[in-house]
Amino acid sequence: MPTCIGVVDISAFILLICIIARLNSSRARGYLPPGPPGWPLIGNALDVPKTGAWKTFAKWSDEWGDIMTLNLLGQTVLVLNSSNVAFELLDKKSAIYSDRPRQPVITEIMGWERTIGLRRYSPTLKALRKLVAQKIGTRTALQDLSIHLEREALSFLWRIMSDPKTLAKQVDRYTTASILRITYGYGIKEDNDELVNVVKRAMDTFSIAAAPGAYLADIFPIMTRIPAWFPGAGWKRQAQTWSTYFTMMRELPLKYSKEQLQAGTLEPCFVSEYLDGNDNLERENLIADAATSLYAAGADTSVGAILAFFLAMMCYPEKQKKAQDEIDSIIGNDKLPSVADLDRLPYVKALCWEVLRWHAIAPLDSQKMMYVRAILSPRVTIVFANIWAILRDRRLYSNPEEFNPDRFVPSDGYEPEYDPRQICFGFGRRKCPGMQLAQMSLSLVVATTLSVFNISKPSVNGKVVEPLVQFTANPISHPLPFECDILPRSDKAMALLSSAFGSPV
Repeated sequence: MPTCIGVVDISAFILLICIIARLNSSRARGYLPPGPPGWPLIGNALDVPKTGAWKTFAKWSDEWGDIMTLNLLGQTVLVLNSSNVAFELLDKKSAIYSDRPRQPVITEIMGWERTIGLRRYSPTLKALRKLVAQKIGTRTALQDLSIHLEREALSFLWRIMSDPKTLAKQVDRYTTASILRITYGYGIKEDNDELVNVVKRAMDTFSIAAAPGAYLADIFPIMTRIPAWFPGAGWKRQAQTWSTYFTMMRELPLKYSKEQLQAGTLEPCFVSEYLDGNDNLERENLIADAATSLYAAGADTSVGAILAFFLAMMCYPEKQKKAQDEIDSIIGNDKLPSVADLDRLPYVKALCWEVLRWHAIAPLDSQKMMYVRAILSPRVTIVFANIWAILRDRRLYSNPEEFNPDRFVPSDGYEPEYDPRQICFGFGRRKCPGMQLAQMSLSLVVATTLSVFNISKPSVNGKVVEPLVQFTANPISHPLPFECDILPRSDKAMALLSSAFGSPV
């Protein structure tokens, strides 16, 4: 018992010293925008909720303005609540707003610093982003890989028709299958796929470790020097174990691709062109890091967007009908929409934009915190772009709580409202490099689903059940679990899907 008390006393003393040192380092703060007053020593640490902070920040902006300052245990934080200030700082001054704050547990201990999203700004980061841009950075570049999306979308529709009650499971399977095939040329097995299990385990531990406030060592990095065997350092032992999951996610899919390439059976994919003829270890490490980043950034966010689409169609049937009418008129009833057809469907495109606006997948842009040096403050500052608040800014969007794709359709005397893709994928040199792939995947699922199915509110004993439109308060936000009825639009639609998928009715 005395030993335990001694450990607690020592830890508390170390934390006190860290707080005092941090506060002393920020005495000469220079000019900073106003913000809510905090408490002595800890600042606003107790005022900011651990979940859903973006809503609190949006409320505070009514009093403190579009840009405000917080003090979290001596750390200066700027919160941007409007598009104007976000573009002014993060786009126009992107050269100095492109670094990442230090998150030592998830990056240095668990290994996620190798990914594009968490890597510090450096020549290596530029090289990684260039690799991604060359292969999937534009619609034209993606055309060679679009057949993978179409194949997995057909599989998704077939599985939904076979068992519509498993919507969430099938959405998760689609995003996993499509990204693994596009990135590594890997086709997942029906059930209990070993590689999928490896990837899921790594992503699950990432979600836990990335949650705000998960580790005190992220606030006080000196704690990472505590030996893993030290009493109370179980968090470090856990993080070291989880680092093996990231290593497996990074190495095993690439190993598969290399083996298939040597056997001459690798499908065209993100890594195929880069691996061919490559015998440079440094280059291979770049390829591995870029490929890992694609999956890590895309899988969870795509799930949230697709589920939000199904929720919106259930709640706004008139918008669903309008998109279906467009598909029937332009594509017809004798084929399913393909990637090549997407540009011919302006209302479907507007509907996808509205999905991205209506539900902010990354509400606080927590993957894009950046350092600011000697601009608004003489010390390092972390910047949060409040994506959730900006996508609901009444200066940009009329009736922002309403799901209304028509806001993006030009008409006589009416200008479309602001393109939400310029907001939801981030800003400046940290904008999501896979945004074209994300948009293509969402648009294809939306178009093909609406061509085959009607989505409606469920009925129990003949009574319609009204859904709760609510979302998780995580860094990557999903709709809370919901039920909906998903039925084929007609026998012809069923036959068309069966024919396209290669299975009998």
